[in-house]
Amino acid sequence: MAETPDTKPFSPFEWLLAGRYLRARRKEGFISVIAGFSFLGIMLGVATLIIVMAVMNGFRKDLFSKILGLNGHIIVYKIGEPFTDYLDKAAKIAAVPGVTHALPIVEGQVMVSSSAQALGALVRGMAEKDIKSLKLVAENIRAGTLDGFDGTQSIAIGQRLANSLYVNVGDTLTLVSPRGASTPFGRQ
Repeated sequence: MAETPDTKPFSPFEWLLAGRYLRARRKEGFISVIAGFSFLGIMLGVATLIIVMAVMNGFRKDLFSKILGLNGHIIVYKIGEPFTDYLDKAAKIAAVPGVTHALPIVEGQVMVSSSAQALGALVRGMAEKDIKSLKLVAENIRAGTLDGFDGTQSIAIGQRLANSLYVNVGDTLTLVSPRGASTPFGRQ
């Protein structure tokens, strides 16, 4: 097989061809101005497209890392009966090649109230070692610590929810679930 000669990005033939159509003949001076504006317009359009694609690619990467930092690719539910063997199932899923995390999570909707405000929220219950393994959470603690998170009175909330509830570290929150035990004071 014969070797093909290397051509540089801008060979002399390409320079000749570009010069032929961008330079005007004596009688066609205005066409050269139009060709120059067209060339600049195409150049600006391609540059804009490249810049927008680079920004969107960075935005996509950031968005995916934030979404997948808290929500996994797969969620496993058990329908019809209580999911009691979740630790065994998480261990089996974590053993699959390519799986980086398998975390058992209890999730539900609640009304969370402080002394100043009450809001609806999504609660996720997880063990201390599991929440510490989520880099997006563990590396962005603004106040307090995750040490001792397995305690019975421990809760970690986001900055926006804390601001909306007007609470700080050490303040008391009340969580009311629509699926709780029925008491004279409502569902607990």
